[in-house]
Amino acid sequence: MAALFQPRRALVEIPAPQPKIAAQMRRSYLEILSARLAPPALPRTRNPHARRAHSLDLSINGMWTERLEDSCEKPDEHPTPLSKQQLEQLVRSLILVEQSQELRILAPEIKVLQEDLQLKKANVYRSIPYSRFGSNRDAHCYRKAFPYLLAFKVSCQEWGQVLLRRKEWDAVLEHSLMAWLYTSELPQWDTASHNALREQCYGVLAAHILTALQHCSLEPSRGHELLRRLKMAQLQSQSIVPCIQELQRILGWAQHLDCDL
Repeated sequence: MAALFQPRRALVEIPAPQPKIAAQMRRSYLEILSARLAPPALPRTRNPHARRAHSLDLSINGMWTERLEDSCEKPDEHPTPLSKQQLEQLVRSLILVEQSQELRILAPEIKVLQEDLQLKKANVYRSIPYSRFGSNRDAHCYRKAFPYLLAFKVSCQEWGQVLLRRKEWDAVLEHSLMAWLYTSELPQWDTASHNALREQCYGVLAAHILTALQHCSLEPSRGHELLRRLKMAQLQSQSIVPCIQELQRILGWAQHLDCDL
């Protein structure tokens, strides 16, 4: 007896394929975005030297410059790394720009200078990678933190010079002693040569203190308070010793005048 086979019917019929969309109707996401954000079309001019078409302008208020576009058109070019001298000049120029903007509202506010130093010290610690095996004070972490350490040093130096030029001797002393404390809180690196920048900060601040002591007139009570603070600063660095000697000479000369009177 032969088995009877009946063809099975599909439950759902497959519809006929849809016709392909014309090429003119397919647009990518970038084309749609370009059409929405592009500026109004300008009348065409016959310029045989035209090199690029400004079809997509994503800048704020259309402030892209040709220099930025040239850099975007050449992604394969790698800029040469800056040397330490070039990096220091760059950071110093940025600090000077910052000073030119803030000096108009700075009445020598020590609190403003304190916030600036505190921010730059925090940037140093933020730049150090902690999620890694081994020491986070090695050469690799130092290279990461070096630009921020340099910014801290330039800030100490430039703000102190601003106060010196304005002959605000008491503000110089307060700023230098405050910056001395923040300098002592900078990271201690495993390699001794990497701590040279900290010593440079100490040297700059000591020079500012010595200049202020040579020009200011101190009351005996103020002088003894400064002497106590300078001796506490000596625990961090011996660069403060000439300042201590100068202040002791000033106080001794003042005491000698009081005895003569």
